[in-house]
Amino acid sequence: MSYLALFRAEAYRDKYEAGPEELDAVRRWRDDLQARGMKLTGQPLHPAREGTTVRLREGEVLRTDGPFAETKEVVGGFEVLDCATLEEAVKLASRFPAAAYGCVELREILPVDWAAQ
Repeated sequence: MSYLALFRAEAYRDKYEAGPEELDAVRRWRDDLQARGMKLTGQPLHPAREGTTVRLREGEVLRTDGPFAETKEVVGGFEVLDCATLEEAVKLASRFPAAAYGCVELREILPVDWAAQ
């Protein structure tokens, strides 16, 4: 099964503020997943304040700078994990360094043909 791991933390913490020790810990975590064949893809993201939110309402494209939702936590990055079970994905997510101050949301990815089922 494939799981999307969304790494969230308070908006003021972003990849530019992470110290070298934390960045090294993240690299080790990602390298371990890669070596075990459990990392399908993933990347850190630019801070939410640099993002753009797009909505379509009554045929009109609405564009907003940054995240639209009022929230203290924002997504800082993602990985797509290949795990046999949710429990395995939880174990991997709990080892992600930012889980100590933020959170990792896991979502099972639906198969491409899910609507046909």
